[in-house]
Amino acid sequence: MSKLIDKLFGAIDHVTERGSRQMAHRLGRRTFLSFVGKVAVGGAIMPLLPFDRDGGGTARAAAEKTDQECEYWRYCALDGFLCTCCGGTINQCPPNAQISAVTWVGTCQNPGDGKDYLISYNDCCGVASCGKCLCNFNLRERPGYRMGVHNDINWCMANTQTNYHCTVAAVVGLGNSNG
Repeated sequence: MSKLIDKLFGAIDHVTERGSRQMAHRLGRRTFLSFVGKVAVGGAIMPLLPFDRDGGGTARAAAEKTDQECEYWRYCALDGFLCTCCGGTINQCPPNAQISAVTWVGTCQNPGDGKDYLISYNDCCGVASCGKCLCNFNLRERPGYRMGVHNDINWCMANTQTNYHCTVAAVVGLGNSNG
């Protein structure tokens, strides 16, 4: 078996050496250095080039989103599992889960009517984590010291049952158009 491996490595070595020598005869050092320079500069510039982050999402945006998809308009500032995927509704916690005593809010635009709505995001607590339909949107999120508009907090800590299960997104009212 070792003789076979030695022959294989010998053949690879021979082909590589022959290719390297032929390339050295055809190309000069300057050409080679120019090629290496282009590859290095191209590799350094590649992260700066623009690219399509939505992965074709604009084509999918035409289709109406359901309340079990992260791209649904009410979920623009949601960070957590969707209760609609966990046995609840968009406004109500699943059975045996309690709504959090505190909440965070966001303003989301409904593409259907073009209006901004104030959305109250309430965590549902007291049951083990759902683990389905995880969404994480940080649109216009504020720093952590502005607790009422920060979505990275376990809001169940205000309840006696602190286990996080999922999050509901209830429309509270129309957003202020005055800015």
